[in-house]
Amino acid sequence: MEQYRTRPPQPGPRRGRPSAPLPPQARRRPAGLRPPASRPVPAVRPRRRMPNPRLTGLGGGLFSVVLMFLLGGLDQLLFGASLTAYGVLFLPVCALTALWLRGSDLMTAPVVVPIAFAVGLVPVADGGGGSAGRLMGLATALATQAGWLYGGTLVAGVIAIVRRIRLVRRRRRA
Repeated sequence: MEQYRTRPPQPGPRRGRPSAPLPPQARRRPAGLRPPASRPVPAVRPRRRMPNPRLTGLGGGLFSVVLMFLLGGLDQLLFGASLTAYGVLFLPVCALTALWLRGSDLMTAPVVVPIAFAVGLVPVADGGGGSAGRLMGLATALATQAGWLYGGTLVAGVIAIVRRIRLVRRRRRA
């Protein structure tokens, strides 16, 4: 079975090929020919940055599903199953999922966030009378909270499309 290349070729010299000679300013100088060191440079503290993971499509789906299920349970405990609080918590999860997906998996964001919304509703939805009652409560919650569902999907879709356009433009320039 053939294995196809999954990564695009990287720019720069390849291993095994002789690279071009370095210009004189890039070559190492012997210790005696180096210019004397000037004043010591003060240490610069690096700025703290936000985490920037790159998730695959499956990883983004798992991230959003697990996080929404946990937030649904938290909503059940703290707010007594408030569907409005659940919907508000859904929007940042959608944005994070779309921001943290890899460039090649961007179009999975608007697909996985509605699934995560439905899975997270399981602990929040009213359900009595066994599995049929739980299923009816889930269907009712999905129907009544469709605005949050559409809004979060729209947030994920817009972020994914904007990132994809920027990625395509960057590749064209390169």
